[in-house]
Amino acid sequence: MRYFLSAVLMIFFVSCKKVTKPVKTDLKEIAKEIMMEAKNCALITVDSLGVAHARAMDPFLPQKDFTVWLGTNARSAKVGQIQQNKLVTLYYFDAKSASYVTLQGVVYLVNTQKEKEKFWKTEWEDFYKNKETDYLLLKFKPNKATIISEKYNILGDSISWETPTIKF
Repeated sequence: MRYFLSAVLMIFFVSCKKVTKPVKTDLKEIAKEIMMEAKNCALITVDSLGVAHARAMDPFLPQKDFTVWLGTNARSAKVGQIQQNKLVTLYYFDAKSASYVTLQGVVYLVNTQKEKEKFWKTEWEDFYKNKETDYLLLKFKPNKATIISEKYNILGDSISWETPTIKF
């Protein structure tokens, strides 16, 4: 009987123990963590008719100022869309932590050999037969980011669903 009561008390105290979320509070730090955990993102452009186009991308890790470098085919539709409208969105989603970051900003087409060497992944070799002509860089500079993270209890407003925002 004594062992039974001990077990019941132990279960009671363990179940009463408050579950705490991780302590990070800096939105930029949390946003970078989400971006790194997500690994991939969606690049969203808008065409000349106002139609949004989303495609999966394999970005480089965000830089300290949240600049994100991405590679693409120089003849892809997204390049033409960017030439018409440099305002784009990057969307990172991490299913494991039920978190996302949406970055809005400006993207620049970069075709310098120095930068193309710096931002290159060997696993891309099959996609770009001729790195000189087929491979082009996108340099994304954010203006604003919005964040949701269940892991850090960063949630939208309960009425308007407005999300916490970072201005760059």
